[in-house]
Amino acid sequence: MKYNKVITLKNGIQCCLRNGMECDGQAVLDNFNLTHGETDFLLTYPDENCFDVMQESQFLNEKSESKNEIEIVAVVDHVVVGTAGIEAVGKKYKVRHRAELGVSVAKEFWGLGLGQALTTACIECAKVAGYDQLELNVVAGNVRALSIYKKAGFVEYGRNPKGFHSRLAGFQEVIYMRLEL
Repeated sequence: MKYNKVITLKNGIQCCLRNGMECDGQAVLDNFNLTHGETDFLLTYPDENCFDVMQESQFLNEKSESKNEIEIVAVVDHVVVGTAGIEAVGKKYKVRHRAELGVSVAKEFWGLGLGQALTTACIECAKVAGYDQLELNVVAGNVRALSIYKKAGFVEYGRNPKGFHSRLAGFQEVIYMRLEL
């Protein structure tokens, strides 16, 4: 699946949203470590990343060749400042209509419309891929992300009061959301 679009952020800066490619491995790995260290709302901490540069590069190559999955990078001035992707829930008949969405944005770019743009890009890709439902998990305290997802049409379908166990905040409630495509 291919994606390439240039957007203008709220501060007037141009940002390219495109497929992550094999050559982006180091930049995406660096962005992962940055974003996962800047917030307590993502699934993992930087020290839990199990990919090295070669594995990240291979992951990006596989996604760029996939017909139904994608990893999109947000690039400003040749620097990866965010990522987002859709991944199949599974290949079995009963779940192959579903995909999961994940988004992360460097703190320096919060509030500029990048999270919304990455979410919209993934929704477009999920529709092209033929999914019927896009799903995500979001920490209840992540007000910015919740706002983005609700604006995009996602609806809550459940909560887990002890969904995440944060090193900093203890247990965090996780909200399960879905979007019918």
